[in-house]
Amino acid sequence: MMKYNPTKDLLANKTILVTGAGDGIGRQAALSFAQHGATVILLGRTVKKLEKVYDEIVEAGDPQPAIIPLDLKGATKQHYTDMCRTIEDQFGRLDGLLHNAASLGVLSPLEHISENTWNEVLQVNVTSHFLMTQALLPVLKKAPNASVVFTASGVSTKGKAFWGPYAVSKFAIQGLMETIADEYENTSIRFNSLNPGPTKTKMRSKAYPGADLNELATPLNLMPSYLYLMGDESIEVTGQSLQAQDI
Repeated sequence: MMKYNPTKDLLANKTILVTGAGDGIGRQAALSFAQHGATVILLGRTVKKLEKVYDEIVEAGDPQPAIIPLDLKGATKQHYTDMCRTIEDQFGRLDGLLHNAASLGVLSPLEHISENTWNEVLQVNVTSHFLMTQALLPVLKKAPNASVVFTASGVSTKGKAFWGPYAVSKFAIQGLMETIADEYENTSIRFNSLNPGPTKTKMRSKAYPGADLNELATPLNLMPSYLYLMGDESIEVTGQSLQAQDI
């Protein structure tokens, strides 16, 4: 999977929603999906960043994307229901969903984590994923083969001191993915989680201030795994916790 060599038209005629599409891994995933033929729906909270990614895709001659500005911290079930209706009206179905957006919160002993920080991280990293996935199931079911990819972490399976609500949220995502994958086994929708591993991103810089990120993989280096999971060659893969790089 890490050395997967996708064809140029791997995602032709597919519509894929990417959250956190304005920066980092989400931005690169959106660009790569579009380069391989997908119509990408860019979701994020910063319109200027989304517009920049939009322009890059259009300038490259790839399928015209769409933009959905949404702050997951304040989004409600109604926002996701309305989003599903819009996607169905404009595209007819949804072939892929990449849950990439996340909040790191504060790296601190649990003793010092505020209730507000706890609630914000769990809202963005878990509750929004549940509500969005639930709301989008009707349009995912309309696709011949749909793929939902959750973003895991190195702290998804083993708790780590000071990672508090972020680590807890990633444990929860693993449980959410495994539960819904089991419920939808032998259907046209597959659910997996993907751990990108240490990557040169702003979140990594925030988590490890002062660390040299230049030796880390870039978002582009990870794209073979993301493309594989969104393409039809992974149709039989579901309920799996996967790695985007050897770590």
